[in-house]
Amino acid sequence: MEPTVRVRARVPGVVSAAVESVGPLGRRAVVARIDPKHRHGALAEADSETLAAAARLALDVRLPLVGLIASSGADIDGGVGALHGWGLAARGLAACSGVVPILLAVVGPAVSGPALLLGMADVVVMGQTALAYVSGPEMVAQMTGLRLGPGQLGGSGIHARATGVAALDADDSEAALDLLAETLDYLPDHTDAEAAAHDVGDSPERAAPELTTLVPSSPSGSYDIRTVIGAVADGGGFLELRSTWAPQLVTALARLDGRSVGFIANQPGVMAGTLDIAASQKGARFVAFCDTFNLPIVTLVDTPGFMPGKDLEWRGMIRHGAQLVFAFAEATVPRVSVILRKGYGGAYIVMDSKRLGNDLCLAWPSAEVAVMGAEPAAQVLHRRSEPETRAQAVDDFRDAFLNPYVAAERGYVDEVIDPAETRSAIARALRLLAPKRERLPARKHGNTPL
Repeated sequence: MEPTVRVRARVPGVVSAAVESVGPLGRRAVVARIDPKHRHGALAEADSETLAAAARLALDVRLPLVGLIASSGADIDGGVGALHGWGLAARGLAACSGVVPILLAVVGPAVSGPALLLGMADVVVMGQTALAYVSGPEMVAQMTGLRLGPGQLGGSGIHARATGVAALDADDSEAALDLLAETLDYLPDHTDAEAAAHDVGDSPERAAPELTTLVPSSPSGSYDIRTVIGAVADGGGFLELRSTWAPQLVTALARLDGRSVGFIANQPGVMAGTLDIAASQKGARFVAFCDTFNLPIVTLVDTPGFMPGKDLEWRGMIRHGAQLVFAFAEATVPRVSVILRKGYGGAYIVMDSKRLGNDLCLAWPSAEVAVMGAEPAAQVLHRRSEPETRAQAVDDFRDAFLNPYVAAERGYVDEVIDPAETRSAIARALRLLAPKRERLPARKHGNTPL
């Protein structure tokens, strides 16, 4: 293991930074720690400058930036200098974003400014006692009259289920650091590199016969999409991120044929796999994350559409749904999609459909690629017909359109495969696409929907 190299070691304060080995594989990273035992981790100007120095070093030497956060916010005694120092630290993280992985673990409070740093990270792990909020319980009570405890306002459970800030949760700071190290094992050091391959002795040609009978015969029947991810991934192992936020969409890191890949998949067992605002945000962030760090993306499709509702529309379903479209359309890494069952309407399109730019679109024989399901289609086309006529129309529509072959004839599906061959088909495709490089247009950046 290489020796630790400290940064600004003689500067007094609550922040320490060093280049050190992380995890059992000894990955080198720039690690910054905030010590909550001194001034409750309050950040003076010099502390934020140390955070900024750690970020600059990570950027300069192209190493991941890892942080252990436990801070009560800017040091009040430090005045406006402490605020400006925090702004300097935020600018340092912004410069690292998209260049090196930013992985943060919250092992205590993260209040005010430091809480916003979490939103800039690629992956956040929160310990069971972690807290994070911009305005604390007292301020909330003064402004709204609503009294909440710190855990109710910003505990780890809230950020795992409701806000999506926490991608993973841990029992304590040691377990949190282990999870960051596990995440790092799937990632390269920086955006110009590829993650190291790990051969676990699982043949890429291994069949997955358990998938043959996975999809229920009933259109409304559910199953766990993680069964498919486990069957396809090397050794059946994967790391699911944000598992309890928008659980109708599963995002996970895994390996296939030894290489790191990202899985994004509809979850039929939750809300029938429909997409809403949170799911769109979750998916868009994950796709951009994979694209940034050169992870091929495997999309598993089984969705009846976007979740309808006045509340969703008024809260900006258009803008947030567009985030997922935008992320896939901009992605340049190898992309393979597999339509397992329902691929309906706009939700099918945003789940990396062929014309959105994926490299290979596969489908199971059970796939149904259509504008909508048979019953809604019959209601639209035969709304004034007798019930018997509408019932016959449902059967006719199902026979004519609810299959993958019409889409395959038009080139929207490249191949209809036996479910048991899913792993081998994806592995062969990704091996073929490994040299893929796309030349990006000359512009500063797209104006992504927010």
